Amino acid sequence: MSFPDNLKPKEPSGPSLLDKERRQSPVAVDALGEHIFAGTGFLERQARVLAAMEREPLLDKSRQQQLSRPERVRLGLARGKLMRRLQARHGWDADDYHMAAYLLGEQSPYRLHVGMFRTTVEEQADDAQRARWMPRVDAWDITGTYAQTELGHGSNVRGVELEARWDPAAKEFVVHSPTLTAAKWWNGSLGRTANHAILMAQLMVPDPERQGRYISHGPQAFIAQIRDSKTHLPLKGIVIGDIGVKIGFASMDNGYMLFNQFRIPHSALLSRYVQLDPETGVFSKSPNAALAYGTMTSIRTILVEEAGTHLARAVTIAVRYTAVRQQFKDKDTQDPSSDELQVLDYPTVQYRLFPLLAAAFALQYTGKVMRQDYAKTRSEVERGNLDGLAVMHSNSSGLKSMSTEITNAGIETCRRAMGGHGYGSGSGLVEMQKDYQAKPILEGDNWMITQQTSSFLIKRMTAAVKTQGEPPKDQTDAQLKTFLNQKDQSRTFDILNNDSDIQESFKWRAASMTYDAYRARVVDKKRHNDLLIQFHKLSHAHSQSIMVSSFFTTLSSSTDLPPETREVVFDLYRLFAYTAIQAESYEFLRCGAASARDLDALPDRIQALLARIRPHAVKLVDAWKIPDYLLDSALGRYDGNVYEDLFNRAHRLNPLNDVVFNVDYKDDEIIKGSGERKPLSSKL
Repeated sequence: MSFPDNLKPKEPSGPSLLDKERRQSPVAVDALGEHIFAGTGFLERQARVLAAMEREPLLDKSRQQQLSRPERVRLGLARGKLMRRLQARHGWDADDYHMAAYLLGEQSPYRLHVGMFRTTVEEQADDAQRARWMPRVDAWDITGTYAQTELGHGSNVRGVELEARWDPAAKEFVVHSPTLTAAKWWNGSLGRTANHAILMAQLMVPDPERQGRYISHGPQAFIAQIRDSKTHLPLKGIVIGDIGVKIGFASMDNGYMLFNQFRIPHSALLSRYVQLDPETGVFSKSPNAALAYGTMTSIRTILVEEAGTHLARAVTIAVRYTAVRQQFKDKDTQDPSSDELQVLDYPTVQYRLFPLLAAAFALQYTGKVMRQDYAKTRSEVERGNLDGLAVMHSNSSGLKSMSTEITNAGIETCRRAMGGHGYGSGSGLVEMQKDYQAKPILEGDNWMITQQTSSFLIKRMTAAVKTQGEPPKDQTDAQLKTFLNQKDQSRTFDILNNDSDIQESFKWRAASMTYDAYRARVVDKKRHNDLLIQFHKLSHAHSQSIMVSSFFTTLSSSTDLPPETREVVFDLYRLFAYTAIQAESYEFLRCGAASARDLDALPDRIQALLARIRPHAVKLVDAWKIPDYLLDSALGRYDGNVYEDLFNRAHRLNPLNDVVFNVDYKDDEIIKGSGERKPLSSKL
């Protein structure tokens, strides 16, 4: 046993401090956990799947951050294969498999196969195509990816350059990349893993009236094999590769792909909602053709819920660590023997962390509501009712933008609130932060997609103005017409004393900003480009309104929480709302959603909420039931053994400490005793 093995942290230690935190709060952790995940089976599934994963040495995370990117991709592929074998061995269903992927916490090279590839085939293939492809997809007989983004086009799907030209003589499509910018780019699982792909390409059909010319029917989805099933080499006419190092996603093989006159059969066109008659070349769409974009709406809906789980992980780590970390004594204490203050006792730390704690709850409630709404909308559309489709698309776009912005910034805030140790790999935030930075730009850039939300709202306001006086046809119409009928009256929202009025003030502000955008675009006919910043703010206001209402509605209708616990979570609701109002106080003031007097009182009210939440902070993050395996954090351990774990990772698990360097500048040898004389550049 070496000297460090006998050393212990000073007292009070991390375990004793966290024990004190948990004893001082009446929050019912188990009841709150069941409430958060009610009706999902999440906690039972997590415990069951985690037990199986922790028995697998390959899934151990202790040394993975020390690996190079090629090693991480190899490890990711090995883990991906193992996860599929575990699914078969334990009889996991799809939700169990996704739970395992969530707990592993890294981007698997198979992620696009089980995600967008499978979803697209299931939702956009016709019955015959489903019968052919789905058994192979689910059995992993093929491995797929979703190839939409290109070197020159990302968010603008209509602008993709890859062409699929119909050859009526051969009854085939000729897939071709006419320019370098038509190269597929960023597609996950494409670089080295996938052997099949969903291709988004411009469907080009010969013009019957002008020989040699083609009519474009816009981007459509095709399914195609791209690599040989035995050699795994690209098929003739296809160039594929990995795009290289990114900020994050070390284990994911994001790829590029070019086509040179590559032929695919007529059956490659996914034909549930669009059809091309092979005999006449006539292209047609079904009444539900808008559902061809359902994959994107589905993924954006998932991203909203995912934002809540990621933020919860970061907040859990930060709250536990700042409860353990002690720095400086109270400057006003007269007791020279008093302990240093816990970092979490500083209001400057609470002011940064507790609104994020509240936001994580808000995102989780909103994600659950979104998931339920998506399932309901999808079911209605399958029966021919398209009424909810536009609402779902608008809400998912706006909320994807807002939720990923909150979480991306929140992870960094948590890291910085933890001081120097937050910068190290032992924080558990290094890889998560790098990986999550992709979320605000994938599936639609966060600034671009807010135009979809604002455009929808302007259309709805235009319709509400024209039908004012008629009964509202849905909730959105009712909200806008209420504003139109009362906008010239004096409104009063008691945001300091009435929880329901808080959500109403957010709805009023969103309706007011919708009316302003309608006036600017429809009445005053201002240029679209000149209004983009206003549109972005409108989308965020609308999304905040949804989040506040989801939080309030879910909590106020709950009957599964003890009164003391419920009141603590209501304090989180108030804190989430008040900090949002304070950040956008001018918008609330100018439209009458909040009074100047109430806005002046907000700082004191917010600080009072911070003090009320403080005794419960550790138990509130405990309620998320995030296992240490997923956190992979010395700082966020449930047991509080922070310093022991940090030292172990540095002293025992760091492979660099096993290397003795030759530091003599006159000698080319780098590793002592290795005799290696070749410079590093010769290996690159």
